[in-house]
Amino acid sequence: MFGHYQKSCLRIELDASQAAIAASLQNPDQFRRWLFPQRLDPDISNPLKAGATFTAWTGPIAIDHYVDVATPQSLRLILSRGIDGFHEWYWGDGWVQSRLEGISLLPISLGQTVTLMRLRYFLTHSATADPQPTAQKP
Repeated sequence: MFGHYQKSCLRIELDASQAAIAASLQNPDQFRRWLFPQRLDPDISNPLKAGATFTAWTGPIAIDHYVDVATPQSLRLILSRGIDGFHEWYWGDGWVQSRLEGISLLPISLGQTVTLMRLRYFLTHSATADPQPTAQKP
């Protein structure tokens, strides 16, 4: 693999429940909406489960993902090709943390920062990201 070893760990606060964050990170129908301009395989297991694989493209660069761990509060992806390393996600009510390590020519911390900002925007501005039950008027 060409490139150099990089690592980055970022944690942000956001106005979203643990369930909404989990859905945004583990449901391909949702993460396709906020990961733009990345392109993803059309047939990704929904929700993501340990053992699943998929490929994402950032421009012409393909990054293969292997889902190592998928729980209600975490996700660990093993990465290969464009980045050789891993991406871990942890979350709870009102926060999300992303840890990314690997060898790549891509600017990992810049991409990670943009990804977290897009996730925050999606969760803050998407009505379907955290659907609230509507009260019935008598």
